[in-house]
Amino acid sequence: MTQSRLMPADRRLFLIGASSLLLTGCGNVLGGAPSSQIYLLRPASPSPLPGPKVSWALAIMKPDAPDALDTDRIALAKSDTQLDYYANAVWPAPLSNIVQTTLLDGFEASGRIQSVAREEEALRADYNLSTDIRAFEARYTTPDGVPTVVVTIIARMVTARARQVVANFTAHVTEQASANSVDAVVQAFDAALAGAATQIVNWALNLPPPPERATAADITASPRPPGANARAGARANLSLRQAPGGKEIAVPGSATPPAP
Repeated sequence: MTQSRLMPADRRLFLIGASSLLLTGCGNVLGGAPSSQIYLLRPASPSPLPGPKVSWALAIMKPDAPDALDTDRIALAKSDTQLDYYANAVWPAPLSNIVQTTLLDGFEASGRIQSVAREEEALRADYNLSTDIRAFEARYTTPDGVPTVVVTIIARMVTARARQVVANFTAHVTEQASANSVDAVVQAFDAALAGAATQIVNWALNLPPPPERATAADITASPRPPGANARAGARANLSLRQAPGGKEIAVPGSATPPAP
């Protein structure tokens, strides 16, 4: 009688697992979904802008956007009420990340600001730039026509300490694609995003510094209320003040030493 040999349990489990992996691999090769093509946005950075360097530091916050836009899919609209996406075509990152990086590159390329970074990099900033992406899609007037790319970004400059909005700006740029193809649409997105970023950078760099960072030149150039010079002179004449216990201590900035 032939004796049957039992296969060790660990070997049986290994063969079962290997068979499962093999079947999974065959399924991917034979019937897997087609992979999406990644399209890069490379908007041209603005040339160095004329004007003096600003004296304040800027943190660029991550933009806000509707869920339908804040994705890696490339949006299109064929009516005022419907939003769709190009098939098998994606951005390399969610849209909010792309816009934040584009703005950062724009400020760095301007040559007029030394301290600028993303908010999450914990820069000690004087201003925070907040943005809302309101439109970022290719719009069709006819189903098979050539679309027009629309980019609308609302920017707000906020003081980092007081959290006060000091200025608002809306960048709205349209760019017609050269053809009804994803490649042509992406090129139009490049031009439209570059135009919107340039508008925001120009606007922001022409804002005055926040009050806590205003330089002596800024203060001198600003209108002074009546009596301000007299009050400033009176403060300058004060060199000593009484400390608890009757001792005199020097006021910060005074050249008069304290009495013994």
